[in-house]
Amino acid sequence: MEKVEIVLALIVLATVVAVSARRLSVPAPSLLVAAGVAAGMLPFVPRISIDPQLVSVIVLPPLLYAAGEDLSWRELRRVWRPVTILAFGLVLASAAAVGVVAAAVTGLPAAMAFVLGAILASTDPVAVTALGRRLPLPAKVHTLLQGESLFNDATSLVLFRVAVAGAVAGGALSWQRAIGQFVLLAGGGAAVGAVVAACVAVIRRRTEDPVLETVIALLTPYVAYVAAEAAHVSGVTAVVVASVILGGLSASLTNPGIRLQLHAVYGTVVFLLESIVFAVIGLTLPGLVADVAGAPGRLLWQVVAVAATLLAVRFLWVLPLAAFLPAPAGRRLSFRTAAVVSWAGARGVLPLTAALSLPLLTAAGAALPGRALTVTITVAVIVLTLTVQGFTLSPLVRRSGIAASPSALSAEDTLADVRTARAALARLDELEDRQSVAPAVGAALRRALNHRIEEHPELSDEHREHDLSARAVRRDLIAVELRELDRLHHAGEISDATRRRRQRALDLSDSALGEL
Repeated sequence: MEKVEIVLALIVLATVVAVSARRLSVPAPSLLVAAGVAAGMLPFVPRISIDPQLVSVIVLPPLLYAAGEDLSWRELRRVWRPVTILAFGLVLASAAAVGVVAAAVTGLPAAMAFVLGAILASTDPVAVTALGRRLPLPAKVHTLLQGESLFNDATSLVLFRVAVAGAVAGGALSWQRAIGQFVLLAGGGAAVGAVVAACVAVIRRRTEDPVLETVIALLTPYVAYVAAEAAHVSGVTAVVVASVILGGLSASLTNPGIRLQLHAVYGTVVFLLESIVFAVIGLTLPGLVADVAGAPGRLLWQVVAVAATLLAVRFLWVLPLAAFLPAPAGRRLSFRTAAVVSWAGARGVLPLTAALSLPLLTAAGAALPGRALTVTITVAVIVLTLTVQGFTLSPLVRRSGIAASPSALSAEDTLADVRTARAALARLDELEDRQSVAPAVGAALRRALNHRIEEHPELSDEHREHDLSARAVRRDLIAVELRELDRLHHAGEISDATRRRRQRALDLSDSALGEL
């Protein structure tokens, strides 16, 4: 019963803090972690221990899936070179640099120092997505951060497994074995994810029941993860690949009503899981610090040294890539762009899961040396990046000059609204030529569409039709607008964020028409 009470208390705490973060206009993960640390230091709060299997199997898949669904393939293709360099080269460089620094300042054995480097080498997609959700970043920068955090996990996972094997067995690292494991884990995970996505797409195209569609969508990340892990390949990669594929097909898999329902259900699930997991990260830190021998000041110095190493290596690696990223008004802002991208490289759920999964014993049966210190430093670095970088990221974006201007976003919305309205008018002309729509209905719809073109107002209920034929025609026109919206997105005339906003507005209009 005590565990149930703890879970309920966590849900209440996380929900209250997350709502407060929205009211205060601060990143929810940062406030949740800070509140968790504060609560964990209270004497009457019981110590929380995290089961790594619970996090990796229950919490991680839907959060990864939600992050991958938001990634646009079209925009990812525009930044695939820097994403590839960051997902491979930066992970290797970060792991090596942290390993050297950790061995020098923490006293960890060389093998365990490299394990720590492998754990912290990659950014976390859950944390990066949660922190960047409300930031006015340009589409290319946003896609770069998302793509890097989603695709660098396979690299760090292979490094982690190889490093742990070396630490447990006490042997040297085999780079040939590491490359073979990477191909197996990443390639196998991608294949499993693609197969799961193909099967789910076939099923969802033949399903029109909203409840069944919702259940399938909720189960998809778990199926991809479990199937990949059962095949001894990367479950994380499988979930990411499945989510990106299905996210790109979402418009063709479901109707507007089901899309709205899935958006609401998944939004609730992601909100609860993110809130709880970030609060738990903060709650665990005080207990871990208490278990580590030595002065707290020395531990703080070690954590700061490791975090500073990650940030310095990241900045030096990102700076040359800033030439591929946008600068407003034609100005060269390579330094500022690199600063924002570097500062946005937060750590979160994935490093936590990796650290907690460290074995307790070596192959000889002795206690794994430095395990407690490795886990503590990992959690402390996660807390440090989520709080210090998290609270200051939004001001940095605004001061850097790379933030997407409200006028640019408004211009994209206006373009999408006008072009889709014109496509609907063309379809209405066809229907009227075939005398498939009553004159009064056609005139009312034409007035509404022309009003959108001339004034660009928000969609309203002023011209909602109540008879069956009018609703049927309006729904047909909405379908044409959705197709035109997809065409604009594929042609590169509007961003993925604009497409999603306009699609949701059209879905709401379709849903408001009711059943035919």
